[in-house]
Amino acid sequence: MSIVSRQIDKRIAAYQRELIETHYQEVENMYRQIRGWRHDYRNHIQMMKVLAANGDMDGIRAYLDELDTDLNTVDTVVKTGNAMADAILNSKISLAQSRAITVQCDAHVPVKLRMSELDLCCILGNLFDNAIEASLSLPEEERLIRVYMDMKGTQLYISFTNLTAEKKLEKVGKLFRTTKGDGHGFGLVRIDAIIERLDGYLSRNSEDGAFTTEILIPQV
Repeated sequence: MSIVSRQIDKRIAAYQRELIETHYQEVENMYRQIRGWRHDYRNHIQMMKVLAANGDMDGIRAYLDELDTDLNTVDTVVKTGNAMADAILNSKISLAQSRAITVQCDAHVPVKLRMSELDLCCILGNLFDNAIEASLSLPEEERLIRVYMDMKGTQLYISFTNLTAEKKLEKVGKLFRTTKGDGHGFGLVRIDAIIERLDGYLSRNSEDGAFTTEILIPQV
């Protein structure tokens, strides 16, 4: 095996380890949230039992109204119409929120995609991971990621924007300079390779303290 081949194998192995660690953290965070919801659910039932025992129907109605409002406020579950997109986006949103990053997500996939679920997972996962990593350099109150997905004619449009600590990132070749390491760059290269294979369009832009990636992928 050549030195170049061994270097590539090492980069792939490092990238895969990073993905496994990221997914492990996501699963742990989702279980933590579920445990919290279960604890809250029991408390709510106990409160309504007390109100019912006292015959306080007005209190029960007011409590239910308050719960309804609270659920509408905290409900961040994304339902795009595509199961793979839902799984990736919701797990990444959960991970981002655990790191005090605000996420604004407007995602819709109203048609059956021609691209594979593996390609979709790779694109969304890498874009979100990059946005999360860049956001961590900011104070918590400034961390923000915006995600938008929808069809534009016959093409799937994907847009990721995150705020950055630098006003304008330096571009090296086709990619922007990164301090995360080889795994980060390998993820970007994988996205580029997928978009090229699918005859899509990709644009990266860094302006005014925000980094945006836009992608168009033909679906016919």
